Amino acid sequence: METEVLKVDRDNIDQKIIKKAANLLKDGKLVAIPTETVYGLGANGLDDLACRKIFETKNRPADNPLILHISNIDMLYNLVEGVSDEARKLFDLWPGPLTMIFKKSKLIPDTVTAGGDTVAIRFPVDKIAREIISEANLPIAAPSANISGRPSPTNAVDCFFDLNGKIPLIVDGGESKIGIESTVIDLSEDVPTILRPGFYTLEMLREILPNVRLDDALVDDNVVPKSPGQKYKHYAPKARMQVYVGKRASDFIYKKAKSYKNQGIHVGVLVFEEDIDRFDEFDRISFGSRNDLNQMSHTLFSSLRQMDKLGVDLILAEGVMDNNLGKSIMNRMKKSAAGNIEYL
Repeated sequence: METEVLKVDRDNIDQKIIKKAANLLKDGKLVAIPTETVYGLGANGLDDLACRKIFETKNRPADNPLILHISNIDMLYNLVEGVSDEARKLFDLWPGPLTMIFKKSKLIPDTVTAGGDTVAIRFPVDKIAREIISEANLPIAAPSANISGRPSPTNAVDCFFDLNGKIPLIVDGGESKIGIESTVIDLSEDVPTILRPGFYTLEMLREILPNVRLDDALVDDNVVPKSPGQKYKHYAPKARMQVYVGKRASDFIYKKAKSYKNQGIHVGVLVFEEDIDRFDEFDRISFGSRNDLNQMSHTLFSSLRQMDKLGVDLILAEGVMDNNLGKSIMNRMKKSAAGNIEYL
């Protein structure tokens, strides 16, 4: 199979490309589509066989449920059994990088929910994604458009690297604006619970739902995650990765990098713009200013993939404090580094 990449100008969307993507989806094919978080590997969310192709193509564990993407609120009501008052309060954050979990309706194939009785729904803000979903007139199942375990793709080039020859079409909408996946909140039980941190933080959500809490697994490594997907390896570069957090992190990374280099180890460094110049003897990538966590989230996955392209043996990265958006970023960095994080 030859994978076609078609670029879409957001200011002048080519409806022929939108219709082509929608028709492929309606025919049971897979299409990589841009969203504001990361690129998604889309399939007809009501077609069991099409959703099975997602798992096969990504090598995704069968017990890791899919998120269904909609293009308007009205689509939600056929997909779920009941919408609580708490969920309605969160509608103010839709469209956007927020996934809500509800009790599923009978329309949803078991493949989507991994046999469970709940379904995850997201209403993306990305105009291209919404137009494709609207044209298909179907909920689109769309986990990240990568091989499972790899860093999520935030551009069409990275999708092509993982999926070339495996799917018929990648819709190129440019760089994803946010760069990490959506916040996932479970609204199917009495207490709203964040299962995956993302752009919308605990602090933000508590302004709307004061009783919202974090899943215990997000604060205690010994607790089994409620969300099956959170127990798997994610976001991992090919190289081993070490993350350091704290005021002394940059100095510590510099000393470590020098030591490893003297041992003949090819080191890659991920630090903030304020310190990047001191690492000019190493392969280095900036996260942007340490005062701009939005930029860090935007560049995290693409930076990990760039380190793979540079062929480094070891990545030394500076992390951030585990609060607000930092919690979401560190959730990804922790998984990328297989838990190898040191607080200084």
